[in-house]
Formats: sequence, C-alpha cells, structure tokens
Amino acid sequence: MSMRTVEFPGPGCVVEYMQGNKPHIAWVLEDQGGKLRLLTLNKRETKLPANRLLPWSGPRHDAGLSRQEVISHLERYNTAREEQVADIDPKEIWSLAQGELGSATAQWFAELLWEDPDVEHISAMGRALLECKTHFKFRPPEFEVYPEDKVDKRLTEQAIAKEREELTVAGQAFFRDLWALHLKRRNTLPELPEPEVADKLEALLRRRIAVPDDAETAKVWRPLCAGMPEDPLLALHLAKAWGVVGPHHNHFFDLAGYEEGDAWSQPFSQDTEALREQVTARQGDVEQGPWVSVDSASTRDVDDAFCFARTEQGYQVSLALACPALLWEFGSELDRSVAQRASSVYLPEGVSHMLPESLGTDLFSLLEKQPRPALLLDLELDERGALLTCSPRLAWAEIAANLTYETVETCLECSANESGQEAVSQVERDAGLDVGHELALRLRDLRIEQGAVVVERYDPEIMLVGEGKDLKVELEVKEPPPGAQLLVSEMMILANSAIAEWAKENAISLLHRTQDVRVPKELSAIWREPHHIHRAVKALGPSILEPRPAPHASLGVPAYSPVSSPLRRYPDLINMAQVTSFLRTGQARLDTEELTSMLPGLSSRLEAVGRVQRFRPRYWKLVHFKQQKADTYYHAVVVEEGAAFVSVSLPKEQIFVRGKRDTFGEKLYAGQQLQVRLGRIDPLGNEIHILEALEE
Repeated sequence: MSMRTVEFPGPGCVVEYMQGNKPHIAWVLEDQGGKLRLLTLNKRETKLPANRLLPWSGPRHDAGLSRQEVISHLERYNTAREEQVADIDPKEIWSLAQGELGSATAQWFAELLWEDPDVEHISAMGRALLECKTHFKFRPPEFEVYPEDKVDKRLTEQAIAKEREELTVAGQAFFRDLWALHLKRRNTLPELPEPEVADKLEALLRRRIAVPDDAETAKVWRPLCAGMPEDPLLALHLAKAWGVVGPHHNHFFDLAGYEEGDAWSQPFSQDTEALREQVTARQGDVEQGPWVSVDSASTRDVDDAFCFARTEQGYQVSLALACPALLWEFGSELDRSVAQRASSVYLPEGVSHMLPESLGTDLFSLLEKQPRPALLLDLELDERGALLTCSPRLAWAEIAANLTYETVETCLECSANESGQEAVSQVERDAGLDVGHELALRLRDLRIEQGAVVVERYDPEIMLVGEGKDLKVELEVKEPPPGAQLLVSEMMILANSAIAEWAKENAISLLHRTQDVRVPKELSAIWREPHHIHRAVKALGPSILEPRPAPHASLGVPAYSPVSSPLRRYPDLINMAQVTSFLRTGQARLDTEELTSMLPGLSSRLEAVGRVQRFRPRYWKLVHFKQQKADTYYHAVVVEEGAAFVSVSLPKEQIFVRGKRDTFGEKLYAGQQLQVRLGRIDPLGNEIHILEALEE
C-alpha cells in the first residue's frame, strides 16, 4: 500500500469531501461512471460526484476488505490526521507564504514542513488551512493566500462575531426577563449578567434608544430580542425595566442626538474663558439707555430689550439685541458643537441652552445694569406702524431693567387708567412701555391688512411634582398677560422684518424664514376659538429657511430674517454675524452660495431638535391625563369632522385628540362644545383616544 496521493480514486481508496463546512473521511465502495458510492466514518453509505472530493485522495487499499476492516482503517487515518493538524500552525504557514504567492495546493504548503510529504501530511495540512478561514480561502484545487490588510479585516470581523455570539448567549434570557418585568408578568429585576456583559448590554440599549433602526447593531439586537414585538421603543422599555434610565427618560433627546443640560460644555471651559477675556478686553464706552427686557421670571438668557418714544412722524423704537457674534470663532470645535445643538430647548423639567451657560446666560445675556456687546436697531415708523428707516449699529449697551410679563402687564393696565399712573415705575416710564403697546396694536393691525393670520392661544404651565415613579404632572392655567405678550411678539417681528429690509437694501446675504403661500383673505384676522385656529393653521404651509428674501404669509411681512434670538437659535447667530461683519468691514462674512450650502445640515438639525420641543410637552400632558381618574370628563371643541375620525381640541390643556366617528352623536359641527372622556393613553407611544363624547 502506497501512502501517496491517488489521482483517480476508485474502489478501496480513502477520500475526503466537504459537508457542513468541515472535511469528512470516507471509503470508495464503487465508481459508477464518475459518481462514487462511499462508506463514511459513521458507517453510512452516500453517493457523491467525483468532482466533490477534496484534492488529496489516498491511500488505496484492497477493494475486498470487510466493512469492519474499512471502518477500522478510516478511524485510524482520521485520528492520525487530526493529531497532525494539532501540530500545524496555519498562521505561521501564512506568514511564510504571504507576499510570496497568491495561491498554492495543499501539497505545496505541506512541503514547507516536510521534505517529502505523503497523503497523510497533505490531508493534515489541507484540514488545517480549511479551518483558518481568516488567512486562507479554498478555491479547489488551491488555497488562496489573503493579503495582510484582508487578514486584519477578517480577524476584526471574527472577533466581532465571537463577541456578538457571546453577548447573545449571555443576554437573551436577561432581555426576556426584562420584557416580562415591563409587562408586569414578573415583579423583581432578574439577576444581572457579568459586569462586562452588563456594560455591553446597557451600551446596546442606549444605542438602540437613540437609533431604533441602527444597522450596525442589528445583527446582535435581533437574536437578543427574539420573540419580542418589533417596537421602535423596545430598547427604551427594556432600559426602563432594568433601571438604567428613569421612568420618564427623555428619549426625544436621544433621538435628536442632543445632550441635555450644560455638561456638554465642560470640555470647552478654557475656550469660553478665553472668549470672556477677549470680549471684555474689547469693551468700549458703554451706552446706558432706558431699554428694558420682558421675559418670564425664570429667564436667564436675555437676548432682546427695547424702549419707545413718540415722534412727529409717528414712533421711534430702539432695540438692543444680544451680540454673541462678537469675536465668535465659526468653524471651531465649540462652534460645531453649538451648531449641532442648533437651538435651546425649553421643557417643564428644565432648560437646555444652545450656548454654554457661561456665555448664553452670563457673558452675552442682556442682564440689567451690566455692560454687554449689543446690536442696536434704531427704527423710525409712521403713525400706522410702517417702517421708515432702520439704522443698525454696534455698541456696548447697559439696559435699565429685566422685567417680567406680569410686571409689564400691570404697568400697561395702570398706564391705561389715569388713577393708576402713580403705580408706574420710573424705569417703565422711561422705556415708554405704554407707547410701545400702542405701537404693537398698530403693527398687528397693519400686518393683518397685509394678510397676517394672528393666532392667540395660551398654553397651561406644566408642573412636575415629585420624582421617579411618584412624579405627578399638574397643569396650571394662569391668566395670560396679553398686553405684555403682544408687545414682545410684535417687537420681535418688527426687528426681524426690519433687518431683512435693511439687508436687502444693502445687498447683504441673510438666512430668511419664508412662507411664500397665498393666504385666503378671509383668514387674515385674529383667531382665538379652537376651530377657527385649526382651520387657519391648516390652510398655511410650513415656513422654511432660505438664503433669499421672500414673504412670510402668516406674519404678513415681505421678508423675515431671524436675528433677535442669537443666544437661543443658530440661524439668528449666523445672521447676527452677517450684520456684525458688514457693520465692521463693509462685507458680510458669507455670501449667498455659502449660506445655501449650510442649509441642508442646519435645517435637518433644527427639525430634529424641534421635535424634542414639540413632543416632550405633549408627553407630559399625556402623563397628566393618564394619572387622572378614569371617569374624568374634559371640555372639548370639535375642530374637524372626518368620515372615520373626529378631531377635537381641549382648550384648557391645549391639545388635539382624535376619536372614532361613531363615538359622537349624529349632529356634529366645527365649534361644537363637548364633554369627552379619555382612555387608552400611552404617553411614550403618543396615543390617546376619546372613549365617550357628550354634548354640553
């Protein structure tokens, strides 16, 4: 018997073939014209085409041996070959061959170890190379030698696959128990996996909360969650059940990739301190004026203030706007982080500022009696409120006072009543707030003449009482300060539309908020009733950011460039920098093409962050409803009737809810007042249904 390889294996020959991604040894019983009948090591017969054999057949024996003798030979050969495989280091073989050739036979590789290899050596080498899939690829009859970069890549993939498999084995049962805990099918937290595994599972949950359809983690996520529903909030439910996030975790921040609070700014503490020193060193003569700001009592980021006077032509308005664009380094790491935040977010649980708080609520905030860099807008208007001139200038300004809405409302009420004149403070008199309110009324009337759609609605204050699972949500409806709010809103519209007109006259590129649609004439009015508001808003398209001026239909202005809130919104900061640069050098920082190139990314970030501002307060309102008794009824107004559903507004709570058409009576019309009972409330899923509707 020769131990050499056999080129044409026939009866009595030992052969090997691949099955289940592994080599198997067999004995040829019969050759049926290229199709072989084999006896395998497990004593079974099988048929196999000759071209399926591995290219190292042999040795050949007497074809007349008994089955027991055949099996004995196969067991001996298989054991011997496996023992030799254990002595072969395929990675060492790869290091000898890599870079020398692209591919070779198992015999060639065997000759690297043995001077005259026989079939046993060749088989052992072939088996060893077949197992080393990171370094070799079998392309019969040769083995391809992977280059180093491909080996590194496959080793990394192999490590990831191994880690994924280990994580699945360790975490699958744990996740099932967490899901049972979420469904209240168990009462206690399951035993935690090993710390290293637990850390990886927690990181996976946090990643899936932020990116529910994350392709990178999908391969490990799917087997871990086998048998659970395909819910985009599944990771959040599991994380809450585990306790790695709180019961009211704000996943909207995660979805937006927005870091809550001010901790994000800590790595930039040296940058902000250096900016403070640079800005302070640039301080010049301070202009002290009668400007006052009007905000809520808790506001710390004060970005606008104003004062008013009557003139022979009509009105004079002086607006002081915070100017963080002074020495701002666009393109820096700090700027990129601020641009990523895009906007401040104001929520019941707290404020997350766009700028580091050391800048937005201190260095650049228009705090009373504190000199601050400012963009001053000196405006002249006629008796109707039409803009005559707009003169922007840079200065260091010191405003007289930070007033609240309530304080200003009281001032306006006293100013309108002769007997209450003495209650008006000297600061309020100097600021001319009564003149400002008179102008605000005329500005609003003028905008309505120009097609504006004015909506007056007031959100309740959402108050969070307690913590964790014991937290209660209360909605408090306060008497609104309509005069003060009108004064502030009209001054902001005036500032942003005036700067847009000035920029157009001076060929300065700015970002514009536009809504270039045709508003039906009958909608140009002040709307207060829910069904009227719904009809008016539905008729208007969304506003968009554009680099060229265009009308903003619902505001009733020919152009609108946001510049009044540079501490809170990134487009305003960009526009502030454009104006500042022009006033200093006669040239804007960016041209229209450069602004255009910024828009896709900026608009995307504003939309993502805007969803947090829209959906989180609604979440808290739904939590509030869920915490009320099941038999609680709420005042509602029908705003829209459809074939299958009816939409109603809850004016007190300022929320829209839908109910099935058959829940309501036969007589139904927009403006109809009802009492509704709510149910099937899921704050996380943003679901709330009307279970019963009774006509008031």
